[in-house]
Amino acid sequence: MTTFQQSTVLCKQAQSFLDREVQHLLIDGENVPAASGQTLTTVNPSTGEVLARLAAGDEVDIDRAVHAARKAFNGPWSTWSPYQRQALLTRIAQVLDEHFEELIEIEALDMGAPLSRLRNTKPAMMKMLSFFASQAVGISGETLMNGIPGKVTTMTLKAPVGVIGGIIPWNGPLNSQFWIIGAVLASGCTAVLKPSEDASLSVLRVAEILHEAGMPSGVINVVTGLGKKAGHALAAHPDVDRIAFTGSTETGRSIIQASTVNIKKLQLELGGKSADIVCADADLDKAVPGAAMGVFANSGQICFAGTRVLVQRSIVDKFTERLLAFTETLRVGHSLDATATLGPVISRSQLDKVLSYIDVGRDEGAELLCGGQRIGGELEHGYFVQPSVFGGVTNEMRIAREEIFGPVMSILPFDEVDEAIAVANDSDYGLGGAVWSQSLSTAFRVVHGVHTGTMWVNCYGHIDPLVGFSGTKLSGYGSKGSAAHMDTYLYTKSVYMEL
Repeated sequence: MTTFQQSTVLCKQAQSFLDREVQHLLIDGENVPAASGQTLTTVNPSTGEVLARLAAGDEVDIDRAVHAARKAFNGPWSTWSPYQRQALLTRIAQVLDEHFEELIEIEALDMGAPLSRLRNTKPAMMKMLSFFASQAVGISGETLMNGIPGKVTTMTLKAPVGVIGGIIPWNGPLNSQFWIIGAVLASGCTAVLKPSEDASLSVLRVAEILHEAGMPSGVINVVTGLGKKAGHALAAHPDVDRIAFTGSTETGRSIIQASTVNIKKLQLELGGKSADIVCADADLDKAVPGAAMGVFANSGQICFAGTRVLVQRSIVDKFTERLLAFTETLRVGHSLDATATLGPVISRSQLDKVLSYIDVGRDEGAELLCGGQRIGGELEHGYFVQPSVFGGVTNEMRIAREEIFGPVMSILPFDEVDEAIAVANDSDYGLGGAVWSQSLSTAFRVVHGVHTGTMWVNCYGHIDPLVGFSGTKLSGYGSKGSAAHMDTYLYTKSVYMEL
């Protein structure tokens, strides 16, 4: 038996969950079918085969879920103390730890990330839960001086904003949902989650586990369905107070428009085309694998992927040679293959999009140095594409300006650091970026010069909720992590007291 065949034996809990005839909605603590009775299918991107049937929720189901969330917000949940909410988050962390292997198997099958990658995400999940548990007891207002005649005491209070609509992307729902769930439970809000129709299963299973850990009914509700129906209905619902969305800039615009119905607060993490700047004095032993995995990790399906790799001209040849050698070591395989480094892209439509951009790059005159093909053989029925590298790219080319969301790197040479900064800033996006240099002066020159929400120096992709990250320009606004994250789940009430 091969390593891959051995790894396809699922744990009992994951198999039991996947064996359900239909994955229903979770509203007010109960698994319920869509009001219409309709379903849709979700596909295993490693095989192209149907993995599960999902309830196809629509505006009726969203309304039911919002009503449940509002009822919970106004009910006994509103009386929970900060210590009780902190204890709940601590229990949830313990229960999720016990279910982690089950959850990553479900996630691997549903969205295609290899188990090897998903196992490494456990510390990040636990950090998020620890962070939000600490935030639950850190919410505070201020006692303020004032200029009012007489004995008037003034202060501010912080209070939960209400019902949160969370729209979760398909490129990593297992972990990304906790940016919303953690803040909801820490603040005392409630939520309706709408996961992507391409990857809903881990969100549904986590919601069940939250109830097992003692979360009250109605605090977290999950409605699956198409974005144009369930997602739009959630964004436009007049009884939803805030939307947290991660996804494309195009969809973000539609959410902004829908939110005007009741002037919702928004947190938007949108598209990116991040620049990864490799200077001539960079330590290539770190910069080559760091820049490569800044693009290829999760098969390129990361918002802040550093897909524009700007390399100082004097080392372009050396960097490229070493990069191509490193790329050859990456093994693409089925998400349950224990030896795979990279998995498939999420869907056939995403595969077609990635391959079409590779054609665009060729047509624009860029040189395809490796990859560029759909992978056949044992993987021919899945949505696998080779890690691909283009050389000789200019910043005017579409492959350097448009988000591909696949394992496609563009190498752009530059001469002087100021030129690299200018090229990095010549983009509609501003989500991430990096610089590799052994000169602290050069590194900080780039850090201060590039207009983007997050910068890494001699590393790529580190995220910690204590620090947080955010975007600018068309990459959205609103922080994930840090005290600023919690602020968008709260509102400030000013109090004037004449005693």
